[in-house]
Amino acid sequence: MDHLVSPSLLSADFGNLAKEVSLVNKSEADWIHCDIMDGVFVPNISFGFPVVKAVKKISRKPLDVHLMIVDPDRYLSSWKETGADILTVQYEACIHLHRTVTEIRNLGMKAGVAINPHTPVSLLKNSLPYIDMVLIMTVNPGFGGQSFIMESYNKIAELRKMIDAGNHQVLIEVDGGVDTKNARRLVEAGVNVLVAGNTVFSSRNPVETIKKLKRFN
Repeated sequence: MDHLVSPSLLSADFGNLAKEVSLVNKSEADWIHCDIMDGVFVPNISFGFPVVKAVKKISRKPLDVHLMIVDPDRYLSSWKETGADILTVQYEACIHLHRTVTEIRNLGMKAGVAINPHTPVSLLKNSLPYIDMVLIMTVNPGFGGQSFIMESYNKIAELRKMIDAGNHQVLIEVDGGVDTKNARRLVEAGVNVLVAGNTVFSSRNPVETIKKLKRFN
């Protein structure tokens, strides 16, 4: 399948959020990525239910919600009600991962699992039959605009082998330092979904930048 692009609202202009979402609506982007940070799991606080609910009202793209929070199980049904289409939890934050992803699916959302740069992809081998997507963090989570961690290419290749070997229908998403220079290499390494925040929203022409991330031209 063709790869997907999910612009991250973390880098958008929050003073003009409706305008930024409208811009993504008009672009070739496939999803809208929402980073939820609690100031505990990561050293930053972003936004929560009211903002995502407002985005859902005007978005014509599925909402790709990434929970960088402790105890995500408390809020799964609330995120469904808020409008999440894909809900991703952090491997490191889930004590009973199978239970968590099963509940996400039971609620009618796609289930994703994110891993931090230091977490080996091999730990996800037994979870692949129960999830829809793995998000490989290619920077340390918490802040936008960081440099891409080069070791991530090896993790992507390893995960792609695991998925293909088991014939699992699991997407690989990457977030952190994705730009128009490394997008092609990431897709060739096996990535299905590119999350890009700073690259999109700090560019002079975000719609054109999204097009470049989709088409590599």
